Amino acid sequence: MRIVAGEAKGRRLRAPAGRETRPTADRVREALFSILGSVEGLRVLDLFAGSGALGIEALSRGAARADFVDSDARALAAVRANLDAVGRAHDAGVVRAEALRYLTRAARAGEVFDLILLDPPYDAARGLAGALAQRLPDVISHETRIVTESDKRTPLLLDLPLERERTYGDTRIAVHRGV
Repeated sequence: MRIVAGEAKGRRLRAPAGRETRPTADRVREALFSILGSVEGLRVLDLFAGSGALGIEALSRGAARADFVDSDARALAAVRANLDAVGRAHDAGVVRAEALRYLTRAARAGEVFDLILLDPPYDAARGLAGALAQRLPDVISHETRIVTESDKRTPLLLDLPLERERTYGDTRIAVHRGV
């Protein structure tokens, strides 16, 4: 797994040990960021961060800051190592937390993100959709884009305006706009 574009293009990323993390394929990341266009200067939230590949790709392409949230300590160790490898640890926050609790805390703190990347475990996606759709409006603006990655057979369907949807093999990518 490598960074596809930007200042860290070609740098290798490591994935956490175990089978719980399923890093986004390079070709899917490339297609996603082609859809998104410029992420220059954005504040990014990589929720269910795993290896951090999506958020680090955004940083490499010019995002101002990325916050990485995951409940697995091994995943966050990989995120930290990957941020160090691309020299962007100073532009990132790494938080061990359950995703829904993190969103509640972020809302209380008045945080607003420009781009939110959601890549939960595929088998949990459907069960998370309602709770995510309830909490996300508190941390987004009208201009925020929310990206979901899920299995096309059990998609993560958010009750937010859908801007684009694509499938790559068994992977479904959807881009929503804030409300």
